[in-house]
Amino acid sequence: MSNNMFTHEPVMLTEILDVFSGLSGGVFLDATLGGAGHAHAVLEAHPNIELLGIDRDEHALAFARERLSVFSERVTLRHARFDRIAEVLTQTNTHSLAGVLFDLGVSSPQLDHADRGFSYRHDSPLDMRMDQSQSFSALQVVNEFSAENLVQILKENADERFAGRIAKAIVRSRPIHTTLELAEVVITAIPAAARRRGGHPAKRTFQAIRIEVNHELAVLPIALSSAIDALAPGARLAVLTYHSGEDRITKSIMRDAETGGCTCPATLPCVCGRKALVRRVRTPKTPSDAEQAVNRRSTAARLRVVERLDSGMEM
Repeated sequence: MSNNMFTHEPVMLTEILDVFSGLSGGVFLDATLGGAGHAHAVLEAHPNIELLGIDRDEHALAFARERLSVFSERVTLRHARFDRIAEVLTQTNTHSLAGVLFDLGVSSPQLDHADRGFSYRHDSPLDMRMDQSQSFSALQVVNEFSAENLVQILKENADERFAGRIAKAIVRSRPIHTTLELAEVVITAIPAAARRRGGHPAKRTFQAIRIEVNHELAVLPIALSSAIDALAPGARLAVLTYHSGEDRITKSIMRDAETGGCTCPATLPCVCGRKALVRRVRTPKTPSDAEQAVNRRSTAARLRVVERLDSGMEM
């Protein structure tokens, strides 16, 4: 994949810029750098901000480095999975963050380029690795996981209602080597009436396998907690999610930080002594109708934002 092909439309860019409009200095972390659309806009809007960008996809990093070259003196990029935030901060001698952005899920270039094996619309070898230096891929999931394990990931990662039928069909059709082979197996496993609604029949299966390959949900709580811990007082964390699993985890981590983990009954005074780490920031939760009309991949997006409190407030 050539670097100049790694482009995408940043989702909810206007809303993200509004969330971070108060930036006046310090280090801003883009934990899912991708095509650097959000990062470029933040750097352009805030001349005193330095950017620390991380991504597990080396193709994305190569493109981002080129795209952000005009800001090179203010940009540091690292190849890392976002659950290594604490490690990256130590390596770069970064003591606190002025803001953090997570734009979760798969990027448009990863979907659009057949050689990455993410899409049910292109014929390619099963892959789906965001970090191509890892050996574990969709090929192993599809051809080596038991039916029971396949059912589990289809339900947990994609809320697939026909998980049992799809898992049995996959096991029965092995070996499966390509994306179109897998898509056809899934399509034939789903009842005809269900195929006619809700988009491509294989969409949820591909999502579930991609999440498993890249451990996306497993590492998200660690990444979000690390980001909250690193925020300077008054700094904000913004997270764009694209499916229910991501959003449930994000909401849970933010709620826990918002309450400090307090479990005291809401109708009684708090006696546990826990302190709130963040406050919720109200912002538009979904893209505007105009954005959804021109960028179909934005339609599933949901934005959640919290702001770090000074030193923790008692509940």
